[in-house]
Amino acid sequence: MTILVTGATGQLGRLVVEALLERNVPAEQIVAGGRNPAKLAELAQLGVQVRSLDYSDPASLREAFAGVEKALLVSGNEPGPRVAQHLDVIEAAKDADVKLLAYTSIPNADTTTMALAADHQDTERALRNSGVPFALLRNGWYLENYTEQLTGYLQHGSVFGSAGEGRLSGATRADLAQAAAAVLLADDQEGTVHELGGEPFTLVDLAREVSTATGQEVTYQDLAEADFAHLLVGAGVPEFFAKILADSDSGIARGELLVEGNALATLIGRPATTLGEAVRAAAGALATQEA
Repeated sequence: MTILVTGATGQLGRLVVEALLERNVPAEQIVAGGRNPAKLAELAQLGVQVRSLDYSDPASLREAFAGVEKALLVSGNEPGPRVAQHLDVIEAAKDADVKLLAYTSIPNADTTTMALAADHQDTERALRNSGVPFALLRNGWYLENYTEQLTGYLQHGSVFGSAGEGRLSGATRADLAQAAAAVLLADDQEGTVHELGGEPFTLVDLAREVSTATGQEVTYQDLAEADFAHLLVGAGVPEFFAKILADSDSGIARGELLVEGNALATLIGRPATTLGEAVRAAAGALATQEA
Protein backbone atom coordinates (compact mmCIF):
# COMPACT_ATOMS: atom_id res chain seq x y z
CA MET A 1 0.00 0.00 0.00
CA THR A 2 1.36 3.39 -1.02
CA ILE A 3 0.38 6.39 1.12
CA LEU A 4 0.74 10.00 -0.02
CA VAL A 5 1.02 12.86 2.45
CA THR A 6 0.50 16.26 0.85
CA GLY A 7 2.01 19.39 2.34
CA ALA A 8 4.90 17.31 3.67
CA THR A 9 7.18 20.35 3.73
CA GLY A 10 4.83 21.92 6.30
CA GLN A 11 4.86 21.18 10.00
CA LEU A 12 1.85 18.88 10.22
CA GLY A 13 2.54 17.00 6.99
CA ARG A 14 6.14 16.31 8.00
CA LEU A 15 4.98 14.96 11.36
CA VAL A 16 2.49 12.65 9.65
CA VAL A 17 5.27 11.16 7.52
CA GLU A 18 7.35 10.65 10.65
CA ALA A 19 4.38 9.08 12.43
CA LEU A 20 3.91 6.59 9.57
CA LEU A 21 7.59 5.66 9.81
CA GLU A 22 7.26 5.22 13.58
CA ARG A 23 4.38 2.83 12.92
CA ASN A 24 6.74 0.72 10.78
CA VAL A 25 5.33 1.59 7.41
CA PRO A 26 8.14 0.80 4.94
CA ALA A 27 9.69 4.06 3.79
CA GLU A 28 9.34 3.13 0.14
CA GLN A 29 5.56 2.89 0.61
CA ILE A 30 5.32 6.52 1.76
CA VAL A 31 5.15 9.44 -0.67
CA ALA A 32 6.00 12.86 0.75
CA GLY A 33 4.67 15.60 -1.50
CA GLY A 34 5.62 19.25 -1.31
CA ARG A 35 6.28 22.34 -3.38
CA ASN A 36 10.00 22.25 -2.59
CA PRO A 37 11.22 18.64 -2.61
CA ALA A 38 14.68 19.83 -1.57
CA LYS A 39 13.25 20.41 1.90
CA LEU A 40 12.43 16.70 2.06
CA ALA A 41 15.97 15.49 1.46
CA GLU A 42 16.25 13.90 4.91
CA LEU A 43 13.15 11.84 4.26
CA ALA A 44 14.48 10.83 0.85
CA GLN A 45 17.62 9.54 2.54
CA LEU A 46 15.43 7.28 4.65
CA GLY A 47 13.90 5.82 1.49
CA VAL A 48 10.68 7.85 1.44
CA GLN A 49 9.48 8.69 -2.07
CA VAL A 50 9.68 12.45 -2.52
CA ARG A 51 7.52 14.05 -5.20
CA SER A 52 6.91 17.62 -6.28
CA LEU A 53 3.35 18.59 -5.38
CA ASP A 54 1.88 22.06 -5.73
CA TYR A 55 -1.81 22.59 -5.00
CA SER A 56 -1.86 25.26 -7.72
CA ASP A 57 -0.37 22.91 -10.35
CA PRO A 58 -2.84 20.18 -11.43
CA ALA A 59 -0.15 18.43 -13.47
CA SER A 60 2.02 18.00 -10.39
CA LEU A 61 -0.97 16.64 -8.50
CA ARG A 62 -1.62 13.97 -11.11
CA GLU A 63 2.03 12.92 -11.05
CA ALA A 64 2.15 12.90 -7.25
CA PHE A 65 -0.93 10.66 -7.01
CA ALA A 66 0.38 8.07 -9.47
CA GLY A 67 0.19 4.63 -7.88
CA VAL A 68 -1.16 5.98 -4.58
CA GLU A 69 -3.77 3.96 -2.68
CA LYS A 70 -4.39 6.23 0.31
CA ALA A 71 -3.66 9.92 0.81
CA LEU A 72 -3.85 12.72 3.33
CA LEU A 73 -4.90 16.13 2.05
CA VAL A 74 -3.46 18.66 4.48
CA SER A 75 -5.58 21.76 3.99
CA GLY A 76 -3.91 24.69 2.23
CA ASN A 77 -2.96 27.78 4.21
CA GLU A 78 -4.49 30.44 1.95
CA PRO A 79 -8.12 31.15 2.93
CA GLY A 80 -10.19 31.62 -0.21
CA PRO A 81 -7.97 30.26 -3.00
CA ARG A 82 -7.48 26.97 -1.20
CA VAL A 83 -10.97 25.71 -2.04
CA ALA A 84 -10.13 25.57 -5.76
CA GLN A 85 -6.82 23.96 -4.85
CA HIS A 86 -8.55 21.32 -2.76
CA LEU A 87 -10.92 20.58 -5.64
CA ASP A 88 -7.93 19.91 -7.88
CA VAL A 89 -6.47 17.56 -5.28
CA ILE A 90 -9.76 15.70 -5.01
CA GLU A 91 -9.92 15.38 -8.79
CA ALA A 92 -6.39 13.98 -8.90
CA ALA A 93 -7.28 11.50 -6.16
CA LYS A 94 -10.37 10.44 -8.09
CA ASP A 95 -8.39 9.95 -11.29
CA ALA A 96 -5.89 7.81 -9.36
CA ASP A 97 -8.77 5.73 -7.93
CA VAL A 98 -7.49 6.12 -4.37
CA LYS A 99 -9.07 3.91 -1.72
CA LEU A 100 -9.14 6.69 0.89
CA LEU A 101 -8.56 10.45 0.93
CA ALA A 102 -8.36 11.87 4.44
CA TYR A 103 -8.78 15.62 4.88
CA THR A 104 -7.76 17.92 7.73
CA SER A 105 -10.85 19.97 8.48
CA ILE A 106 -12.13 22.04 11.42
CA PRO A 107 -14.14 20.99 14.49
CA ASN A 108 -17.91 20.97 14.28
CA ALA A 109 -17.82 21.80 10.57
CA ASP A 110 -21.50 20.84 10.31
CA THR A 111 -22.62 23.65 12.58
CA THR A 112 -19.89 26.24 13.12
CA THR A 113 -20.39 29.77 11.85
CA MET A 114 -16.72 30.81 12.08
CA ALA A 115 -15.43 32.54 8.96
CA LEU A 116 -12.39 30.27 8.97
CA ALA A 117 -14.66 27.26 8.58
CA ALA A 118 -16.16 28.25 5.23
CA ASP A 119 -13.35 26.77 3.11
CA HIS A 120 -13.43 23.54 5.12
CA GLN A 121 -17.18 23.28 4.75
CA ASP A 122 -16.89 23.74 0.98
CA THR A 123 -14.17 21.10 0.81
CA GLU A 124 -16.13 18.62 2.91
CA ARG A 125 -19.12 19.16 0.62
CA ALA A 126 -16.94 18.55 -2.44
CA LEU A 127 -15.57 15.36 -0.93
CA ARG A 128 -19.05 14.04 -0.22
CA ASN A 129 -20.09 14.75 -3.82
CA SER A 130 -16.91 13.45 -5.45
CA GLY A 131 -17.38 9.73 -5.15
CA VAL A 132 -13.90 9.47 -3.63
CA PRO A 133 -13.79 7.40 -0.41
CA PHE A 134 -12.94 9.93 2.29
CA ALA A 135 -12.35 10.43 6.00
CA LEU A 136 -12.61 13.74 7.82
CA LEU A 137 -10.05 14.70 10.44
CA ARG A 138 -11.64 17.68 12.14
CA ASN A 139 -8.54 18.90 13.91
CA GLY A 140 -8.85 21.06 16.99
CA TRP A 141 -6.89 24.29 17.43
CA TYR A 142 -3.15 23.66 17.55
CA LEU A 143 -1.81 24.19 21.06
CA GLU A 144 1.19 25.69 19.27
CA ASN A 145 -1.06 28.59 18.27
CA TYR A 146 -0.63 29.61 21.90
CA THR A 147 2.68 28.15 23.05
CA GLU A 148 4.52 29.81 20.17
CA GLN A 149 3.36 33.17 21.56
CA LEU A 150 4.88 32.56 24.98
CA THR A 151 7.48 35.30 24.65
CA GLY A 152 4.78 37.85 23.82
CA TYR A 153 2.64 36.78 26.76
CA LEU A 154 5.58 37.31 29.09
CA GLN A 155 6.50 40.67 27.58
CA HIS A 156 2.98 42.04 27.99
CA GLY A 157 1.98 40.10 31.08
CA SER A 158 -1.22 39.26 29.28
CA VAL A 159 -2.95 36.87 26.93
CA PHE A 160 -5.25 38.91 24.72
CA GLY A 161 -8.35 37.59 23.00
CA SER A 162 -12.09 37.87 22.51
CA ALA A 163 -13.05 34.34 23.58
CA GLY A 164 -14.66 35.28 26.88
CA GLU A 165 -15.16 32.20 29.03
CA GLY A 166 -15.48 29.92 26.03
CA ARG A 167 -13.82 26.51 26.18
CA LEU A 168 -11.89 24.96 23.32
CA SER A 169 -10.31 21.58 22.72
CA GLY A 170 -6.73 22.05 21.53
CA ALA A 171 -4.13 19.49 20.54
CA THR A 172 -0.49 19.44 19.56
CA ARG A 173 0.45 18.98 15.94
CA ALA A 174 2.31 15.82 16.95
CA ASP A 175 -0.83 14.26 18.45
CA LEU A 176 -2.94 15.21 15.44
CA ALA A 177 -0.27 13.76 13.15
CA GLN A 178 -0.38 10.47 15.05
CA ALA A 179 -4.16 10.45 14.68
CA ALA A 180 -3.88 11.02 10.94
CA ALA A 181 -1.42 8.16 10.62
CA ALA A 182 -3.76 5.88 12.56
CA VAL A 183 -6.67 6.69 10.25
CA LEU A 184 -4.58 6.18 7.12
CA LEU A 185 -3.49 2.75 8.34
CA ALA A 186 -6.87 1.57 9.62
CA ASP A 187 -9.45 -0.39 7.65
CA ASP A 188 -13.06 0.65 7.09
CA GLN A 189 -12.48 4.39 7.37
CA GLU A 190 -14.62 5.42 4.40
CA GLY A 191 -17.09 8.11 5.42
CA THR A 192 -15.78 8.44 8.97
CA VAL A 193 -15.71 11.78 10.78
CA HIS A 194 -13.23 12.28 13.60
CA GLU A 195 -13.73 15.28 15.90
CA LEU A 196 -10.23 15.66 17.34
CA GLY A 197 -9.23 17.63 20.41
CA GLY A 198 -7.76 17.22 23.85
CA GLU A 199 -8.81 18.32 27.31
CA PRO A 200 -10.88 21.54 27.06
CA PHE A 201 -9.58 24.83 28.43
CA THR A 202 -10.33 28.55 28.43
CA LEU A 203 -7.94 31.40 27.71
CA VAL A 204 -8.06 32.15 31.44
CA ASP A 205 -6.70 28.63 31.93
CA LEU A 206 -4.02 29.39 29.35
CA ALA A 207 -2.88 32.48 31.25
CA ARG A 208 -2.84 30.50 34.48
CA GLU A 209 -0.72 27.74 32.96
CA VAL A 210 1.75 30.29 31.58
CA SER A 211 2.01 31.90 35.02
CA THR A 212 2.61 28.54 36.70
CA ALA A 213 5.17 27.35 34.17
CA THR A 214 7.20 30.57 34.09
CA GLY A 215 6.76 32.01 37.56
CA GLN A 216 5.62 35.30 36.02
CA GLU A 217 2.07 36.46 36.49
CA VAL A 218 0.14 36.55 33.22
CA THR A 219 -3.56 37.37 33.02
CA TYR A 220 -6.18 37.04 30.30
CA GLN A 221 -7.46 40.32 28.88
CA ASP A 222 -10.80 39.85 27.13
CA LEU A 223 -11.56 42.36 24.36
CA ALA A 224 -14.42 43.04 22.02
CA GLU A 225 -13.93 41.25 18.70
CA ALA A 226 -13.25 44.49 16.80
CA ASP A 227 -10.77 45.65 19.44
CA PHE A 228 -8.91 42.36 19.35
CA ALA A 229 -8.67 42.53 15.55
CA HIS A 230 -7.33 46.09 15.85
CA LEU A 231 -4.73 44.93 18.37
CA LEU A 232 -3.61 42.13 16.03
CA VAL A 233 -3.24 44.57 13.13
CA GLY A 234 -1.12 46.77 15.37
CA ALA A 235 1.07 43.76 16.09
CA GLY A 236 1.68 43.27 12.37
CA VAL A 237 -1.00 40.76 11.43
CA PRO A 238 -2.55 41.54 8.01
CA GLU A 239 -6.01 43.07 8.48
CA PHE A 240 -7.83 40.31 6.58
CA PHE A 241 -6.29 37.58 8.72
CA ALA A 242 -6.63 39.61 11.93
CA LYS A 243 -10.39 39.73 11.38
CA ILE A 244 -10.46 35.96 10.82
CA LEU A 245 -8.53 35.33 14.04
CA ALA A 246 -10.76 37.65 16.06
CA ASP A 247 -13.84 36.01 14.57
CA SER A 248 -12.39 32.62 15.54
CA ASP A 249 -12.07 33.79 19.13
CA SER A 250 -15.74 34.76 19.05
CA GLY A 251 -16.36 31.23 17.80
CA ILE A 252 -14.55 29.92 20.86
CA ALA A 253 -16.85 32.04 23.02
CA ARG A 254 -19.80 30.30 21.34
CA GLY A 255 -18.28 26.86 21.98
CA GLU A 256 -17.60 26.12 18.33
CA LEU A 257 -14.07 24.78 18.92
CA LEU A 258 -15.14 22.55 21.80
CA VAL A 259 -14.86 18.88 20.90
CA GLU A 260 -16.96 16.26 22.67
CA GLY A 261 -15.72 12.72 23.23
CA ASN A 262 -12.26 11.22 23.24
CA ALA A 263 -11.67 10.32 19.59
CA LEU A 264 -8.14 11.73 19.61
CA ALA A 265 -7.02 9.68 22.60
CA THR A 266 -8.65 6.59 21.11
CA LEU A 267 -6.83 6.98 17.80
CA ILE A 268 -3.40 7.62 19.30
CA GLY A 269 -3.78 5.03 22.06
CA ARG A 270 -2.98 7.36 24.98
CA PRO A 271 -4.22 10.59 26.56
CA ALA A 272 -3.67 13.63 24.37
CA THR A 273 -1.03 16.14 25.42
CA THR A 274 -2.63 18.63 27.79
CA LEU A 275 -2.38 22.40 27.66
CA GLY A 276 -0.29 22.38 30.83
CA GLU A 277 2.16 19.85 29.41
CA ALA A 278 2.53 21.85 26.20
CA VAL A 279 3.05 25.15 28.04
CA ARG A 280 5.62 23.62 30.38
CA ALA A 281 7.52 22.19 27.43
CA ALA A 282 7.51 25.55 25.66
CA ALA A 283 8.60 27.36 28.83
CA GLY A 284 11.43 24.88 29.29
CA ALA A 285 12.59 25.36 25.70
CA LEU A 286 12.48 29.14 26.12
CA ALA A 287 14.50 28.99 29.32
CA THR A 288 17.11 26.84 27.58
CA GLN A 289 17.39 29.34 24.73
CA GLU A 290 17.86 32.20 27.16
CA ALA A 291 20.41 30.38 29.32
